[in-house]
Amino acid sequence: MAIEIKAPAFPESVADGTVATWHKQIGEAVKRDELIVDIETDKVVMEVLAEADGVLTEIVAAEGDTVLSNQLLGKLDTDAVAPAAPAAVAAPAAQAAAPAAAGEPILSPAARKIAAENDLQPASIPGTGKDGRVTKEDAVAAASGKPAAAAPAAVAAAEAPLFAAGDRTEKRVPMTRLRAKVAERLVEAQSTMAMLTTYNEVNMKPIMDLRAKYKDLFEKTHNGTRLGFMSFFVKAATEALKRQPGVNASIDGKDIVYHGYQDIGVAVSSDRGLVVPVLRNAEHMGLAEIEAKIREYGLKARDGKLTIDEMTGGTFTISNGGVFGSLLSSPIVNPPQTAILGMHKIQERPMAVNGEVVILPMMYLALSYDHRLIDGKEAVTFLVTMKDLLEDPARLLLDI
Repeated sequence: MAIEIKAPAFPESVADGTVATWHKQIGEAVKRDELIVDIETDKVVMEVLAEADGVLTEIVAAEGDTVLSNQLLGKLDTDAVAPAAPAAVAAPAAQAAAPAAAGEPILSPAARKIAAENDLQPASIPGTGKDGRVTKEDAVAAASGKPAAAAPAAVAAAEAPLFAAGDRTEKRVPMTRLRAKVAERLVEAQSTMAMLTTYNEVNMKPIMDLRAKYKDLFEKTHNGTRLGFMSFFVKAATEALKRQPGVNASIDGKDIVYHGYQDIGVAVSSDRGLVVPVLRNAEHMGLAEIEAKIREYGLKARDGKLTIDEMTGGTFTISNGGVFGSLLSSPIVNPPQTAILGMHKIQERPMAVNGEVVILPMMYLALSYDHRLIDGKEAVTFLVTMKDLLEDPARLLLDI
């Protein structure tokens, strides 16, 4: 019996998707619930699993094709049996791939396209895929003159290794959907908002001392959850947002929407780009719960497992450029939110304390905000509140 393989039902916020990677090729056996194809959207990569055991008999949408919600991707035959040593099967015209000649390696559609664009002979490309199949990553590595990893991950061509020193060749690759969406939103934010950034600095010694004193006991008490810095910033932000509700609001047309909850987006770096999963009702979460959730999101982002629901919404965002060594920057607000907090590198600096010079671990904080809604006084007060709470973390526990 033939079963249609269809794209997932996209939520209203997602118009379409792109076929990222076919994990099975025509003629290959498929097990029920086995991953067949990845669909990349503006926000996440959605996995399409097999509904039953069978053999992939047809690929309708090739890698790189744009597909709509529930659109036909291919077909699976539940009665067919995969041959012990499958021969190369001709792909549909949309794949523009001819059957492999005897002794010639089998290339995925994306790999064949990259090979043609770079004048590469298929036989010269080492294949690391199943049964020696040449994957997209193999072709990218061959084009750049560097070997692919033994077990490559599905990454965008734009993330291929850099050119060797003195190499004047150029390479043109399509922008990933996530990168394109990020670019679109950044331009939108700067063109539609009256964006302004205010700065302050915080002495991190009290939190560092508290963390050093209790980190082992904290980890033991909370089943291996480590005590980091981000949970303190999230807790301080939720309290500051309660005191300055305009920073937690959003603009909808000519209306201001004030949120009676704090859904904090935490910017996480992934191989596909920057993603912002959301901590729902962060005001009700403890430090351990925040740390555990952030770690969970980080692992999901690394593996491309974040769901659209986990990345939708958010009333305020925190971005930590300090993990990459950034000393100071001006983050861009994520619409329709009206503010974003930027954390930075902890740097020891000489500070004047009670008339004496003391070396302290300091961090610059930056709050970018939409001046259409938030006045300078609100923005500065918000950062001062953050500073006060972080420099005296006991106030977070005492709610003062």
